[in-house]
Amino acid sequence: MLIMYVLACPCVRDTTLRAEGITDTGLRKACKKALRRCKEFGIDVVFLPCPETEYLGRGRKPAHFLEIYNTPEFVGIIDRLSGSVNEIIHKRGPPLCLLGVDSSPTCGVTTTYYGSLEGENPKKSGRGVLFSRFPDIPAIDLRVFARYTIYLSAPLFSHAEQEYNRSLARFLKNHFFRVYLPQEEDDTESARDMREQHALFSKNLQALKRSDIVVAVIDGADADSGTAWEMGYAYAQGKPVIAIRSDFRMAGMYEKVNLMLEQGASVVSKPEELLVHFGIADLMNNS
Repeated sequence: MLIMYVLACPCVRDTTLRAEGITDTGLRKACKKALRRCKEFGIDVVFLPCPETEYLGRGRKPAHFLEIYNTPEFVGIIDRLSGSVNEIIHKRGPPLCLLGVDSSPTCGVTTTYYGSLEGENPKKSGRGVLFSRFPDIPAIDLRVFARYTIYLSAPLFSHAEQEYNRSLARFLKNHFFRVYLPQEEDDTESARDMREQHALFSKNLQALKRSDIVVAVIDGADADSGTAWEMGYAYAQGKPVIAIRSDFRMAGMYEKVNLMLEQGASVVSKPEELLVHFGIADLMNNS
């Protein structure tokens, strides 16, 4: 039985492998969260070799590919290490993805500091020189992969609503997301006293604060008031809000629902579209 795994750039485990002065606290936290996600969902992490460290060692200065690495010796290192990676893939099967760090000359995902001979912006679109050797394997940026805790905001007052919420939560969990679903925290009881209401409010609020992303269900003639509050709070906190609306009714000529909710969120019509907004659609197609 093949075990799911990712091929990760080595600085996910050891940030001292990166060039001096380019690793901030946010990246260090993202490294820990990415590894925690893999552990939580039983995904093996196979660390790639670091061609930059092999070539220049630790403590090197930041540099573009054309500035420092565009040499036959470095290209030879890339050739050799690519062969080692292909051996891993041949033995284990294709990985879920390559896990890299954007802007890296070797392990960039959507951007890379490639350099320019014409005085243009040295930061180019595309993969780093090592990742570019594996164009058929999905690649995802470390910071994107680290965002996996979801607060699922939705009305929960009928059996149908609760069943839909559970179905959506299962979909997200099957795609390696940790999901907080308020109805699983006894948020369905109408006979709560004030103490219980305050405790539940505090619990949900803390879950909102800990979440990386808020997914909100906004079906109906108008969005549920509690869901609208949670969306507004998340937006004010700078958290990504993705609303799912399967209801085909329109609130106006251009609006599917309340203007403020639409402008503060990305709106999709089915669960599969959530993956595109999470930045992981290609990765999950490979799972």
